[in-house]
Amino acid sequence: MAKRKGKSVSFDAMVKFFLKYYNIPTRKDIDKLMAKMDRLEMLIKSSALTDKGGATSGVKASKSRASTGKTVMTSTDRALEVIKRFKKGVAFADIQARTGFENKKLRNIIYRLHKMDKIVRKSRGLYIAA
Repeated sequence: MAKRKGKSVSFDAMVKFFLKYYNIPTRKDIDKLMAKMDRLEMLIKSSALTDKGGATSGVKASKSRASTGKTVMTSTDRALEVIKRFKKGVAFADIQARTGFENKKLRNIIYRLHKMDKIVRKSRGLYIAA
């Protein structure tokens, strides 16, 4: 009886195996890495322009659009602006209606603003800008 040969392996499959086994980056991996590096460089440049060398706090700085030069308001900024409009306080439902944020997102924003001492809780569900 003649010996049977094993299943032949294609060259492409063998190359993919070696790339994966030895953790060799592919062109696609390098392109992803370069895109991330570009985003980080832009973030550093924009934060350097807005911070002017100062230390950053735990809150993200407003991002600036490269094409228009306008600043984009973050969700936290939008919620704080709504709260600032009401001198006697504003209810959670009103903030939610004016911003359009979901319940969980708005709760997290209010918690963060309270921790940063930007708002004060007058009573349950009633908030005033500090």
